[in-house]
Amino acid sequence: MSRIYYTKPSITELEIRYAQDAAANGWGERCYTYISRFEDAFRHHLGVKHAIATSSCTGALHMGLAALGLGAGDEVILADINWIASAAPVIHMGAKPVLVDILPDSWCIDPDLAEAAITPRTRAIIAVHLYGNLCEMDRLLDIGQKHGIPIIEDAAEAIGSVYHGKRAGSMGKFGVFSFHGTKTITTGEGGIFVTDDDDLYETVLTLSNHGRVHGQIKQFWPDMVGFKYKMSNIQAAIGCAQMERIDELAAAKRRVFLCYQKRLKDLPVRMNPEKTGTVNGYWMPSIVVDADVPFDREKLLAAFQKENIDGRVFFWPLSLLPMFALQPENHVSYGIYPRACNLPSYHDLDDTQIQRVCDVVRTVLNNEAP
Repeated sequence: MSRIYYTKPSITELEIRYAQDAAANGWGERCYTYISRFEDAFRHHLGVKHAIATSSCTGALHMGLAALGLGAGDEVILADINWIASAAPVIHMGAKPVLVDILPDSWCIDPDLAEAAITPRTRAIIAVHLYGNLCEMDRLLDIGQKHGIPIIEDAAEAIGSVYHGKRAGSMGKFGVFSFHGTKTITTGEGGIFVTDDDDLYETVLTLSNHGRVHGQIKQFWPDMVGFKYKMSNIQAAIGCAQMERIDELAAAKRRVFLCYQKRLKDLPVRMNPEKTGTVNGYWMPSIVVDADVPFDREKLLAAFQKENIDGRVFFWPLSLLPMFALQPENHVSYGIYPRACNLPSYHDLDDTQIQRVCDVVRTVLNNEAP
C-alpha cells in the first residue's frame, strides 16, 4: 500500500530548469537575479510595496521585531495555540511573549483577550493565520490603532488566504511568510518579509545583510550590527517557478480541502472555516472532533500509521511547553488540541487517497461512539 505523506511540495520541470540555471549561471553579477525576480513576483502577488526574501519565516520575523526596536522588558501578545517559531524571535529579542486564548471557530487569536492583555510594556500583537485560517484583522487593526501598537501578520501558513479583498500578510505593519518544503509554495527552506512602510523596509534590508546599508560605497562597511538571513539565488529560482504556478498550487490545496469536507460532512467534526467575504488558503486541512463525542487522538494517529498514512498533531498550546508557564485559563486552547488532527494535504492527493484517509477517520470515530 503506497504511503500517503502529510505534505510534500509540487516540483515540476520548470522548478528544476530554473534551479539548474541558477546553479550554472547565477554567480557574479547574476548572484541576485533570481532573488530580485522572486521578491518582485511575491510583492506584486500580495499587493505590497516591499519584499525581502529571507532564509526562513522565523528570520523574517526576527528582523522585523528588531527593526521595531523590541528589547528587554517589552511584551508581545500572540495566541497560545501556535508553533514555537512565532514566539521564539520575541524571546531572542529579550522580550516576553504574552499568550492569550484563541477563538473557537477560527483557532486564531481572540481580539478581545488580546486587547485585555495590553499593558504599558506591550510593543506589538502578532496575528498568526493558523493553518490558512484568517485572524479577525479589522478588529485587531482597530485595537492596534487605538492603542498605538503595531499589528504583525505571521502568514507563514496563509499563502492563498484573502481577508475581504486583501491578501493575508498585506494588512499589518509587516507580514512574514514561510516557503518551507511543507508550504503551499516552497523554496526548500526560506521566507519573506513584506511591508508598505518605507522606513521599516530600509531598516530590515540593512539588517538582512550584516547591517550594511543599501548603497553604502565603503566595501565591507556595516553601519549597524545585523543578521545573515538572506535567501540563496538557487532557492529563489525554485520560488520563481512556484510563483508562476501559484494559482495552480492554491487551487490544488482548495480541491484537496473540499474533497475532505464533502466526505467528512456527516461526521461530528469541524474543519477549517471560511467566513463570508474571505478565502481560506487551506494550507493544512484539520479536523476538530465535537466535544461531546468520545475521541482519542492517539488512536487516530495509530490507525493512520497502520494504514501507511501520515497524520499530524494539532499544535500544542505554547504554554504547555517547558519554557513557558502553564495557562489553563486559556480554556479553548487547552480544550481543542487533544480533539484535533491535521490531515494529509499535498497538492496532488487524488480522490482515492483522500478516501483512504477519510475511511480511517470514519472507522475510528464510529468505533469510539457510544
